[in-house]
Amino acid sequence: MKLSKLTTFLDRLDASDMHYTLTSVSEGAVMVGVTVPDQRWEIEFMADGEIEVEVFESGGEIQDFSIVSRLFERDADA
Repeated sequence: MKLSKLTTFLDRLDASDMHYTLTSVSEGAVMVGVTVPDQRWEIEFMADGEIEVEVFESGGEIQDFSIVSRLFERDADA
């Protein structure tokens, strides 16, 4: 893994006072999760140097707790 790209990116997040989390969902990869108003970013740094970015955007609509049942319905349909 090209750690310099990852550490440079983390340094930029720290300098910007952005909150982030580090996880590993793929072998040999580190995912950085960044949440900003109305968006969640997932930036995955792969061992081979590849970087993948996925952005999830919210329409700003707030739901009540009853929407949680849809989460489990999705799983039941699979």
